[in-house]
Amino acid sequence: MAAFSTQRNGACRPRGWRALAEGPLPALALAALVLVAPLASAGEAAPAWAVWAAAAVAGGSFVTALTSARRPWAVRRRIPQALVLLLAVVTVAATAAFPAGDWFTLYSLLAVAVAAVMPLRAAPALIAVTALAGGAMQAAVSGSWSDALWGTGVTSLLAGMTTYGFRRMAEVIADLARTRQQLAAAAVSAERLRFARDLHDLLGHTLSMVVVKAEAVRRLAPRDTAAAVRHASDIEAIGRQALTEVREAVTGYRDASLAFELDTARAALATAGIECVVEESGPALSPETDMLLSWVVREGVTNVVRHSGARRCRITVRRDVDPVLAEISDDGAGGDPAAASGSGLRGLRERLAAAGGRLRATSLPGGFVLAAEVPHAGVEAGP
Repeated sequence: MAAFSTQRNGACRPRGWRALAEGPLPALALAALVLVAPLASAGEAAPAWAVWAAAAVAGGSFVTALTSARRPWAVRRRIPQALVLLLAVVTVAATAAFPAGDWFTLYSLLAVAVAAVMPLRAAPALIAVTALAGGAMQAAVSGSWSDALWGTGVTSLLAGMTTYGFRRMAEVIADLARTRQQLAAAAVSAERLRFARDLHDLLGHTLSMVVVKAEAVRRLAPRDTAAAVRHASDIEAIGRQALTEVREAVTGYRDASLAFELDTARAALATAGIECVVEESGPALSPETDMLLSWVVREGVTNVVRHSGARRCRITVRRDVDPVLAEISDDGAGGDPAAASGSGLRGLRERLAAAGGRLRATSLPGGFVLAAEVPHAGVEAGP
């Protein structure tokens, strides 16, 4: 999993291998590789200062264009596009001024810069124009359209379109990641709104009656004690009834069956764009064990939706083994080692320990596994 460092504004920036991949080193390496041929072949046919100046401007504009394309302030000022234009001018000028040298490889460098910097909609057309210009220039110098087509033209087109394909794929992956985060947040928000709405519907009318009765008691207490006592008794009865209803609502919310939690997990994972696979085996369980496993499924699926960034989640429930096993695994980014001591898992671990079970939270390089074991005592016969 990639490491990150935190800047002053709270944003995270990549470090380590990911920072190397996204920094200027790949652009420098590609520029150096492409410029080896023209520097080696054109040194004798042209002044050394002119060759090195052209190579320095071409390489510098290419590297700076690619690195500045990741800086919002540079993109707003169109600095990367201006550098690509400078690279195009140097490429045409160098191939025209040094025909004896192998400067036509600069068109491949230009095609890569066009694909990486220019707007996505215009990039394919500009890549094609770059390939045609390179082929035409080589044909004019060498007099052979065949060499121009299969040399500079095809090479530049393949280099540009390959870079464009990677860039387009990265954009799609980023959009999918943002959509997944939004769907996960929407699913959690919808559940909070549902519970808040249920409590409002349950307590709104009851508390309004309590307020009305309390005002009646305040008004009647000085002059009609008996009536005030009757209203106070009504308040007590209303309060007891409201307490019973709240307990029933909370019990239904917390102690749902394992089957209900599995159905809810399927819906939540589907909403978050995560494929869900459920495997069950064995007979029915006692209500206590069933309730404990439903808590495990709820906590595990909640962590998958909120934190994993996974594409696939597998839920396994084995009732035919001793102890009974419930396991939630995903193929996400893995978990933080500190997550095993989080409040949610800590409370779940305490619940299982009270029933003689145990909880294991394992972070893997390619995912996270939450496994719970509950003793087989109390298993009821079932279909």
